[in-house]
Amino acid sequence: MNHHGRYDYSPIFDRPVYDWPNGKRLAVYFAVNIEHFEFGAFPGSDFTAVSLPPFHRGYAWRDYGNRVGVWRLLEMFDALDIPLVANINTSAYSFCPQVLDAFRKRGDEFVCHGRTNSERQAELDEAQETRLISEATEDYIKHEGKQPEGWLGPWISQSLVTPDLLKEHGYSYMMDWPVDDQPIWFRTRSGHILSVPYPSMEVNDSPAIIYRRVTEQTFADLIIDDFEEKLEQSKDYPLVCPISLHTFIFGQPMRLRRLRKAVEHIAANRDNIWLTRPGEIARHVASLPEGIVPKP
Repeated sequence: MNHHGRYDYSPIFDRPVYDWPNGKRLAVYFAVNIEHFEFGAFPGSDFTAVSLPPFHRGYAWRDYGNRVGVWRLLEMFDALDIPLVANINTSAYSFCPQVLDAFRKRGDEFVCHGRTNSERQAELDEAQETRLISEATEDYIKHEGKQPEGWLGPWISQSLVTPDLLKEHGYSYMMDWPVDDQPIWFRTRSGHILSVPYPSMEVNDSPAIIYRRVTEQTFADLIIDDFEEKLEQSKDYPLVCPISLHTFIFGQPMRLRRLRKAVEHIAANRDNIWLTRPGEIARHVASLPEGIVPKP
């Protein structure tokens, strides 16, 4: 049988126990995806039948998020004093720089989310993928003046060599593998890279709303239930509770009211949790004594 060879099996209850800062056991972060699609290229999933090229309807729906939805989300998170991580397609630097300025002004973290969500790494050969990662990284450094720490692939897509390429391009963590509720180390051909939990399949509004057709209320309930269950289980071991939002989905006014109630619920529990960002989680894990989070 084929095996990825990146990590070894480890049951969550049979690992060293550690704390997050200030003795907290549940780390919570909110990710807002800032995505830019190439006009005329397939823009991604839709609620209805796929339109014909140039796919203007899907493009416009997503561009609504950059023009309108993101500002509604930021207003809500500002009012509740919630830190964020922005997963950014680097083409957004030239397309909608005001959006990135707003996150930067808040002091939020940027995770590199590739060049554009119109491409997927799994469809590229190694040379093409190397160019994608190189160009996105260079664009990030040009605008932020520093090396990006974290990577989330466009479409959360990876090839067989993505972890190797990310490590070789200076990344310390990635968020593409929904494999655990704790950060774990991955092998690469030039050392180890950390996998930080990210809800690519579960508490992520894109697959929930578009593919599983859950309602706004159901998704808000999912956020609260996931949070409450993990808060209870974190009495035994540290956990990460990530929540992923897309500006064109929950930036819509009819969904925002439901989301606000869920975020208010978490904010009301801020004394019991570590409200944070994935880069802070990765740095904390890297600072732990050797063996606390074992390297395969």
